[in-house]
Amino acid sequence: MTDPRAVARAIDALRRGWPVSIRDASTAITLLAIETADPLRLAAFDPEESAAVLLSAGRAATLKLANQREAAVPDAPVLVERAPWLDFAAATALADPQLDLATPLKGPFRAVPLPAPEAARTALQLARLAGVLPAFFVREDEAEGAEAITPADVEAHEDPLRLAIATRARLPVAGAEHAEIVAFRTPESPGEHIALLIGAPNGQPPLVRLHSECLTGDALGSLKCDCGPQLDAAIAAIADSGWGILLYLRQEGRGIGLVNKLRAYALQDQGFDTVDSNTRLGFAVDARDFRTAGRMLELLGQREIRLLTNNPAKVAALETAGIAVAERVPHALPPNPHNEHYLATKRDRTGHQL
Repeated sequence: MTDPRAVARAIDALRRGWPVSIRDASTAITLLAIETADPLRLAAFDPEESAAVLLSAGRAATLKLANQREAAVPDAPVLVERAPWLDFAAATALADPQLDLATPLKGPFRAVPLPAPEAARTALQLARLAGVLPAFFVREDEAEGAEAITPADVEAHEDPLRLAIATRARLPVAGAEHAEIVAFRTPESPGEHIALLIGAPNGQPPLVRLHSECLTGDALGSLKCDCGPQLDAAIAAIADSGWGILLYLRQEGRGIGLVNKLRAYALQDQGFDTVDSNTRLGFAVDARDFRTAGRMLELLGQREIRLLTNNPAKVAALETAGIAVAERVPHALPPNPHNEHYLATKRDRTGHQL
């Protein structure tokens, strides 16, 4: 049986720098997130200075380490043997790729077998949910007093079937005066997903846009991406079609959160593209879960749609979630000097099409 409150407590613990225990089918590990810890917390957590360091394969590749399971999976776990010089400062340098140019990394590093592979994978998944870097000191035990979860708890936490409509209201917006806003939430997550219903049903499949939250682009007018213009253009296109839905998904930074997205921006300033920036941080190329969008459409009574997107992965994800996509409608905007490389990366490395 899963505990629906356990993951929320574990996320809070990670963000506060407290230990978290994860038990899989065979054994348990206890974690201390490097980003939110400090030398004193590490000394209390690991007085014998024997705790190994858990990283992702994407980050471990920078250290010339191979993932024990499959090097092609950037968000899979790799355990690094503790060395005498691997103190808190050195571990911080291992965790954060922004420090690579300023902090020469010691070595060599040696990967060792994972004592609890499923628990280790869950640890990296939990880091993404908490919005912290996927890097931990790890003990092979279940610590007394630590927040304790299982991999099944995390899977249940991300179950889109727990999503429900919270409220709805009329909301005229620029470009679509006849619109209704619908808020969705789950018992576990603090962020609400939003649907903007534009126009009135006319017997045809609605034109639907899945828009992932982008504070920098949507609210601040960032020129590094095309998110703000895409949002405005999507509302206009849906209004022109006569009937449709904009789904505003709280999946900032392709699912890695605002702080980690800004870390990726810093890596882009060092010359990495958006794909390599995410994997160097230790995350998947795209960590978004579009099952949530499928559930939102289901709750709105829409099982057949026209999808406004250049991303075939969105089509496949919605169809897997039981939503029929009658047509993919391209959604293209002109580049600017700041986002030309970003748009080329989406086309060349993540399969976006017109």
